[in-house]
Amino acid sequence: MRLHLTFALERTKHFEVSKQFLRQRQEDLERITSKEGVQLRINRSIQAEGAFAMMKADMNFRRFLSRGTANVLVEIMLLAMAYNIQKLHCKI
Repeated sequence: MRLHLTFALERTKHFEVSKQFLRQRQEDLERITSKEGVQLRINRSIQAEGAFAMMKADMNFRRFLSRGTANVLVEIMLLAMAYNIQKLHCKI
């Protein structure tokens, strides 16, 4: 696929998109629009929404307190463990 853009100074730029990229994009579109793909997307949104709502509202988590990838990873792991312990406590 080739796109042509012409500017006021009559310069033309050419953009090319890989055939492999277009093929993979079409496969992905078919996968997510299939019945199974739609069901998986619905379930994912339901599952993730509850956990994030609980962390934001009940645990009052609004932002990370630390900087850097390693420190943020530690912070989110602690938050996930606290969430799981809270769920376990409610079941007991």
